[in-house]
Amino acid sequence: MIDYNKVLCPAIKEMKPSGIRKFFDIAQQLEGVISLGVGEPDFKTPWLIRQEAISTLEKGKTCYTANAGLIALREEIAKYFQRTIHTSYDPNKGIIVTVGGSEAIDLTIRCLIQPGDEVLIVEPSFVCYRPIVSLCGGVPVVIETKEENEFRLTADELREKITDKTKLLVLPYPNNPTGAIMRREDLEAIAKVLKDTNIMIASDEIYSELTYSGKHCSIAEIEGMRERTIVINGFSKSFAMTGWRLGFLGGPKEIVSQMLKLHQYAIMSSPTVSQYAAIVAMHSCQKDIDAMRNEYNIRRRFVVDSFNKLGLKCFAPQGAFYVFPCIKSTGMTSTDFCEKLVYTKKVAVVPGDAFGECGEGYVRVSYAYSLNHLREAIKRIGEFLEDIKNGNVQ
Repeated sequence: MIDYNKVLCPAIKEMKPSGIRKFFDIAQQLEGVISLGVGEPDFKTPWLIRQEAISTLEKGKTCYTANAGLIALREEIAKYFQRTIHTSYDPNKGIIVTVGGSEAIDLTIRCLIQPGDEVLIVEPSFVCYRPIVSLCGGVPVVIETKEENEFRLTADELREKITDKTKLLVLPYPNNPTGAIMRREDLEAIAKVLKDTNIMIASDEIYSELTYSGKHCSIAEIEGMRERTIVINGFSKSFAMTGWRLGFLGGPKEIVSQMLKLHQYAIMSSPTVSQYAAIVAMHSCQKDIDAMRNEYNIRRRFVVDSFNKLGLKCFAPQGAFYVFPCIKSTGMTSTDFCEKLVYTKKVAVVPGDAFGECGEGYVRVSYAYSLNHLREAIKRIGEFLEDIKNGNVQ
């Protein structure tokens, strides 16, 4: 009889399951649940993109592509980087098409981090950074951002955490779960702290197109930062292409060439049909992005206003499609609040501490759902808060 405890890698056994998936699974098992828990656009992938995928299949263009991705797609991505963040990457040596933004994150961390290296992780943030660092033998060092700073990373917070073992800064903006963004002046202050170090940056910009206050600014745009930054992005959020599993990264060719080796062995190449479709997305679908952003912005204003009216203080996010209301006034932990809400009122949201300990006292609510969906959910949350007030929630 095999003792699986002796076979499994200790680091994987210690890894906690995603707090996001837990509440998604609960919502799937209950009848009539309104789920505001998953960060997935409710829009269909634009028709031009789907049409190209159908055409690609009809033509039988289903073989492997180059490891780094179709050169035509990498050229469009290079144009996209130049157009949006005014940064040049060589489509032949500086760009890799990945299986979602998730693979790009994994590639970046695994190719840079060795045992003992410290990785600065801004939190609250997406759930995957810490586990990947730990699997590499790296040491996650959390930088807790604060609501009074609109959950932006400050230069002082960064400086305080840097040691001679610091190898990488994970900079996830626009932010999941808070919806925070970094302004150019914030990034310039961060750049001053980093300029005389060897610290690399993993800039996760998957929500860059969903910015509601001006234009997204990447730290790669700031003088002296391009050479130390891996820019991570993808098609899932901005183009409503979550199931197509396609992302991309851009960075210095000296780093990207090494990342490509791991990508070759672990993945071979990203989905071929998705890549052909993504060329059309990059080239012809900016109007679709703009339309979706405008709709998200309407929902954003509605949800923020609604939570504040309910007495749950809610920071007004400027990016992504999440709000992060504070539930400390209820006297409940984030997990208790979410569990009782889903079982009594059948509304699923995610506890803030799923995104780091500093998220305790908050919940993440996605507004990537229709206004009718959101109105009904807000109504039920209001009823839940009344029940708490009247002592009817045990």
